[in-house]
Amino acid sequence: MATVLICRRFPRLSRVTTLSTTAKCKTESGSSKSKQEKEENPETANTRTEGGTTIQLLTPRDYRVVYNPSAYVKRRAAAPQHAARNGGQALGDTFTSPGSAQARLTFGTTSSQGLSPLRNALPKPSSELLRKDPVPAHPSAAQTKEEAEKEKAEMHDSKEDPRVFQKGRPEYKSLSYDKSEPIETLPSEEGDSILRSVAICKDSQSPEAITDYFLKLSRLPVEHHMALLSEPRFNTLCCSAVKNIGLFSTSDLIEILKACVRLVVPPSHPLLNACESEFCRRAWDMSLEQLLLVADCWRCLERGVPSYLGILFSYTNMHWKELTLPQFVQLLYIIGEGRRTPADLTQKMESMILKHLDSFTLEEVGAVCLGLFKSLSGISDHVMRKIADRVALQMEDMSTYALVNVLKMLRYARMDHLPLLKKLGKVIPARVPTVNIQGIMHITLSCSSLHYFDEGILAAVATALPSKVTYCRSKDAAKFLWSFGCLDYEPPNEEEFFSSLIEQMHRRLHEFGKFPEHLLTGLLGLAFVRRFPEELIDYALRDEFVRKTRESKYELQKDLFTLSRSVDIECPSYQGNRLPPQLYREFTEMALNHAEQEIYIRPEIVEATTLLQSMLGGPEYVKSHMILPHTRSSDLEVRLAADGRPIPFNVKDAIADKKLKDLGVSLTDELMAQLIKGTSDSCSPVEVGNEGRTPGLGRREGARVPDAGDRAARSGGALTTGARLQAEPKLGHYPEFPPSLALNQRPRGVKLAIQVSNRNHYCCYSKRLLGLHCLKRRQLRHLGYAVVELPFWEWFPLLKRTRLEKLSYLHYKVFDPALLSRAA
Repeated sequence: MATVLICRRFPRLSRVTTLSTTAKCKTESGSSKSKQEKEENPETANTRTEGGTTIQLLTPRDYRVVYNPSAYVKRRAAAPQHAARNGGQALGDTFTSPGSAQARLTFGTTSSQGLSPLRNALPKPSSELLRKDPVPAHPSAAQTKEEAEKEKAEMHDSKEDPRVFQKGRPEYKSLSYDKSEPIETLPSEEGDSILRSVAICKDSQSPEAITDYFLKLSRLPVEHHMALLSEPRFNTLCCSAVKNIGLFSTSDLIEILKACVRLVVPPSHPLLNACESEFCRRAWDMSLEQLLLVADCWRCLERGVPSYLGILFSYTNMHWKELTLPQFVQLLYIIGEGRRTPADLTQKMESMILKHLDSFTLEEVGAVCLGLFKSLSGISDHVMRKIADRVALQMEDMSTYALVNVLKMLRYARMDHLPLLKKLGKVIPARVPTVNIQGIMHITLSCSSLHYFDEGILAAVATALPSKVTYCRSKDAAKFLWSFGCLDYEPPNEEEFFSSLIEQMHRRLHEFGKFPEHLLTGLLGLAFVRRFPEELIDYALRDEFVRKTRESKYELQKDLFTLSRSVDIECPSYQGNRLPPQLYREFTEMALNHAEQEIYIRPEIVEATTLLQSMLGGPEYVKSHMILPHTRSSDLEVRLAADGRPIPFNVKDAIADKKLKDLGVSLTDELMAQLIKGTSDSCSPVEVGNEGRTPGLGRREGARVPDAGDRAARSGGALTTGARLQAEPKLGHYPEFPPSLALNQRPRGVKLAIQVSNRNHYCCYSKRLLGLHCLKRRQLRHLGYAVVELPFWEWFPLLKRTRLEKLSYLHYKVFDPALLSRAA
């Protein structure tokens, strides 16, 4: 049973109102599960009888709550969960990640009267949050054929999908193990006969006979393979092979390895240990074709072979000029699966890519990009742009899987290739319903990582996702939430979209202990669009989870800090866990140290600070600092009385400035004149609009920045229409404002938070603000600040103009009558 309050978009509002949602979920009985399932999922077995989970989205102050139960009416029943396929073991290491446990949770809707007030909602114990019911990994008899086909389509085979390119050329048959190659099945009776011969002959078999036995046994029906591997006589055969390992010809040894692939011999089997050592010993006497084939077999066996790969890469480096196109693509595939980059091959790989780029099939282009991405191989912008150029021209003919691999590399290279991105917006929306959930996630993540907003793509994703959401891993759900929040996009079906992902985050809660970064990623994405699920936040801020974040290999302190402070500001009714004060101090100090080293010294910020001090009367009237350290960007704070007079408040900087003056430097009239005038006398006044293109906006023409006279005339300011400031304001002086702004009562004043933005605060090729900076400005307003922006498309061109023009621009921005009118 569940109670759900749905947020609803109001007419003429671009932002969604934040909601309060409570869903009490009952899990179905797990009595039919076997003891084995409980052993595999101990956290499930230990929480089977606990109470239901509660989901609550906090209601930030000043927001209305609207009840809309119809939002879930069209929701189809949640499909059963299936274990995410194991990504397999990288060739270059020995770690194999376990499959993730799955859960199912059912939700319903009732009237809003059933909701308890938020202030009375206590945080639920961890056992309730972790509750889940495993679901069979195979379709039940009640499932329709259509649902079974859908499940199959949603399953990503991380082992076989990357090998699709090998079907494009016949040359790959000699470079890779082909599972699709037809093999005549051996009758089980003949298998028994072979095993009897092995038992009788024992140590007297010749290498040729042993090879023949392996080949024949690997042709037994698949259902007999598991029993064969546990058969003592098969173990005797393996021991004979190990004993005679040095006597096999290289071709026979390769055939034995291929037989092991067919039989799915465990990666740690002693026979494979012996084979690896022998292939490493023989590698320099083998052909490149044989070396690549053996490497491919190791991948199929999911065995890490770093020593063998090192020899392969050294051999390849010496015979680089002999590589054919298929050999090069297969090598890149092996490099990617091995998760390691041979440093001495990087430059050669770039030249080879350029050499064969026009000859690659589109699937091979995808394979090349995937290999580079998995091995974290950095390539030059020139090569990446050439790849993107070709993909942009032929995207309609490219499979979605290959296209997603190109997007991964584009994302890694941080390249916003506009022709490709525009083409993506035309091709992808129609494909989204047929793409599996991981493919959709990577498409969405690529858009957000490149800060590229395309409503067609995002709307298509939002429409398709609710019916697929139960196939999301914790990583997928988190990346979807982050991507939509990062781009500050709330789709037309926002209630269904966000609620379905929040539900899935609850189902996957047991995974966040191992992957804490995913929970913080998802919660930050939700915070960007003003959604704060209470139980998930409470879980993320408890001491145990905070310890996990600090032990993570990722830098998660900033995310934790941003989330916690956002809850403090926007959710005053929140009653759950909070970060301890010492962590706040630690995180704040870390943010301020970073700002001093990286942010405050940026030229655009230094210039704005200096000019504002000059215009307002000194350093005591301006403070360059981080008002909200958790938002990771700086502000220029200015305070004005309601009558427009600047208020001195920055005592610390004023004292520091006085100390500098007391060092003994004589401020003569000549020196003052030089400091005030700067180089403006040598610069002829030029209209700002002649600057040309706006930085960071691609091919868009830069807009003319109006001068202070133009702006003041339109806004009813004190400056004469069409007039430009002919002299800069004197130190300590402030402009006169119309009598209508004067107050009969005590002036209340206004605090300005001036934002010196840059292109990284916005979506590329647009003036759409990113989610983090929307969150920052929203919170500044919560705290009583009036946000004033110096947008980069206006301020950056002005940095090249005269001092007088810059002061004129800042004058209007600070003394905007509209701001003072609101303050009054």
